[in-house]
Amino acid sequence: MAQETDAPQAPPTAPTAPARALLPFILPGVVVGVAASLVFVGVSAAAERLQHVLWGPVPDALGLGRFSAAWVFVMLVATGVAVGLVVWKAPGHAGPDPATLGLNAPVLPPAVLPGLVVAAGLMLAGGPSLGPENPVIAVNVGLAAWLGGRLMPRAPGELWPVLAESATIGALFGTPVAAALVISEALAGRPMRGRLWDNLFAPLTAGACGAVTTTLVAHPSFDLRLPPMGHPRPGDVLAAVVIAPAAALLGMAAVYAFPYVHAVFRRLRHPMLMLPAGGVVLAALGVLGGPLTLFKGLSEVGELARRPDGWSAGQFAAMAVVKLAALLVAAASGFRGGRIFPAVFVGAALGLCAHALVPAVHPAVGVATAVLGMLLAVTRQGWVSLFTAAVLVASPGVLALLCIASLPAWLLVTGRPQMQLGQDGAPVR
Repeated sequence: MAQETDAPQAPPTAPTAPARALLPFILPGVVVGVAASLVFVGVSAAAERLQHVLWGPVPDALGLGRFSAAWVFVMLVATGVAVGLVVWKAPGHAGPDPATLGLNAPVLPPAVLPGLVVAAGLMLAGGPSLGPENPVIAVNVGLAAWLGGRLMPRAPGELWPVLAESATIGALFGTPVAAALVISEALAGRPMRGRLWDNLFAPLTAGACGAVTTTLVAHPSFDLRLPPMGHPRPGDVLAAVVIAPAAALLGMAAVYAFPYVHAVFRRLRHPMLMLPAGGVVLAALGVLGGPLTLFKGLSEVGELARRPDGWSAGQFAAMAVVKLAALLVAAASGFRGGRIFPAVFVGAALGLCAHALVPAVHPAVGVATAVLGMLLAVTRQGWVSLFTAAVLVASPGVLALLCIASLPAWLLVTGRPQMQLGQDGAPVR
């Protein structure tokens, strides 16, 4: 009688780490989380105060309209000159070319960080369409690696960048869930020792402390307070699977244009030419699109949401296209900033455009699914895209729609170039 073969066995699961192995990570996580949040809040608050002065009392004193065409050109070109001067003269040129960076920041030398902070603050106040996330993450990673290596030299060197990234993401979104999702996505592509939650323990500690600190100090809210959505209907499913891929397609158009726009500005070679030239183009776009298409877009998307029926479909579409073009130019011309917040504005404007075209499309469904598709194209961060789209509308019923809508949108973007370039100028895939 033939001997029966053994059935294939499932690979053994990794053992969980003992508590004594995880306890030493609590203090570094807490310290980095609080410090990263304070850096983010400090940079944001200083930029907002400067923005209030530059776009309020100064043009009033000069007898110019706050958002007149003349003042928009003055401010955007002056911002390009100011940031260009910092990039030219500051040690380390305020960090690497921002077109080559994503959310995973390199460890920069401490001497580079002050210039990066100044360049990012001037950008945020002056009106270019970029957010604070990339430079703030880079600053926090550099500070954590420098100070952590000196205060706790026995800790593994790779610990500090992970803690700083998690803490900053938690601070940016006001919740550690975003940090946990991003880190778990990053861990999926690396060799991992032990269980997932053992590896997430220290980053989640930092992210939670960063989020709590920001909540206590700045009271952030991403809820756009759109009309609440009830149980999904068949029409909502249809709208979701149409709007998300449509937004992703528009985002991919900008992604494919990115290396060409970047190459045009690189031909100017000097930051005192590239950045002012970018300021000129951004000013023209700001005049074309109006005041809401300036700045990082977070406050401005709230203005859109307060009046979802306040503009026509054509006006919403025009603001979306202009904002996306401004994001493209700002990121390609050397301004130090991130792409998430302006991409959220583009997606929200597209979603409200869909609602204006087809009133049966619920505003929450339109906004959430369009933001999802746009972020998938621009960031290629699946969890961040889902999470951001969900928190904007705060309707539990939209979660299932977002998961469904992410499938066709992801099929459109996966394997294609990202809005990030390598050191050789070629798109990253």
